[in-house]
Amino acid sequence: MHDIAAIRKDPAAYDKNWARRGLSVQTPAILKLDTDRRAVQTEMQDLQNQRNTKSKEIGAIKGKGGDATTLMNEVAAMKERMAELEQREATLAEALNQHLASLPNLLDDDAPDGKDENDNKEVRKVGTPKKLNSQTPEHFDIGEALGMMDFETAAKMSGSRFTLMHSGLARMERALAQFMLDTHTIEHGYTEVSPPLLVRDNALYGTGQLPKFAEDLFRTTSDHWLIPTAEVSLTNMVADSILDDDMLPRRYTAHTPCFRSEAGSAGKDTRGMIRQHQFYKVEMVSISHPEQSNEEHERMTQCAENILKKLELPFRTISLCSGDIGFGSRKTYDIEVWLPGQDRYREISSCSNCGDFQARRMKARFRKKGDKDTQFLHTLNGSGVAVGRALIAVMENYYDPSDGGVFVPAVLKPYMGGIEKLLPQGVSKAQRAVG
Repeated sequence: MHDIAAIRKDPAAYDKNWARRGLSVQTPAILKLDTDRRAVQTEMQDLQNQRNTKSKEIGAIKGKGGDATTLMNEVAAMKERMAELEQREATLAEALNQHLASLPNLLDDDAPDGKDENDNKEVRKVGTPKKLNSQTPEHFDIGEALGMMDFETAAKMSGSRFTLMHSGLARMERALAQFMLDTHTIEHGYTEVSPPLLVRDNALYGTGQLPKFAEDLFRTTSDHWLIPTAEVSLTNMVADSILDDDMLPRRYTAHTPCFRSEAGSAGKDTRGMIRQHQFYKVEMVSISHPEQSNEEHERMTQCAENILKKLELPFRTISLCSGDIGFGSRKTYDIEVWLPGQDRYREISSCSNCGDFQARRMKARFRKKGDKDTQFLHTLNGSGVAVGRALIAVMENYYDPSDGGVFVPAVLKPYMGGIEKLLPQGVSKAQRAVG
């Protein structure tokens, strides 16, 4: 959501910023709705004042035994006109709010300009991409050869874009999530949360998924929505709140399933686990003072990077350009992990500073000690990281072509009950333990 007072003050700045995203000029239509609405409000206020004055005159005339019929008719007409104006004002207010709600966040000056993902700017690269051989299998071939990944059975139950895993792969997925949560809570200072997976309209409106991206979501028959990311639940923990500034920043993390319809992704990543209707992710959310949000953004990105460093997975961090950045973000870093099976980097985390964009929609504010006035908070979110994609990266980067097995990364061994290598089904338990 955007501040209409700020748009009135400098509409050119808003149009210039939105133009970086490829949008046409927006403020004339916004200001027309705003002007019309304020004109109606002024007329309503004038009529109310006239009505109050005439009502007093009616009382005075009646008190003297006079005939106030004419004035009473005038007041009745005013009442009817005010009812019409109230309806008109509500219609204009809704149109204005809908227009403002449909417009993306203003971009940070540091966000690079560009048309699409080809114009994103690489910030850093960590690790050397591994090419174990010229024909490294993709994760779905590795998983099926292990006998631990079953797409056919999942499709019978649920259709396409679902995966069933068991045995060592299922345990490794759980191990990854536990490792990420432990790292974020113990080392990075995040508070672990177990949030609702079903939310109402207001929660998704607050974080910007509604109304624009309804088709990307799953809705229940009870008018609840399945969360597309724990960002929704974690960020809404401060909705309709006023925090003391000495309580900032607040940092939350959660491991949840995420549900996305993948509307518009027909033909993309149809095999495997890259693009699923249901997947697991460890999410990070920060609630920050505006003066600290840029620093918090860098910190959050480093927390996500640290997960990949500990897993010893090659990755690169890029700053998304104006044509690729998300609707609610003012600046975003994507972290892309190396997948040797695809011979390319793929996104595994996206860390965004949303500024006060979500806070305005959620009415999330803070107050400085000793001040009466409040200010809007800044909200940030980031994958810390996508568990399924981390599993894919481990499978491909730790793949052993000599026997089709997958070594267990050192940081995951404490969570794997002594298993050091996943081997195809049928290999003895002793062989699995020692690799």
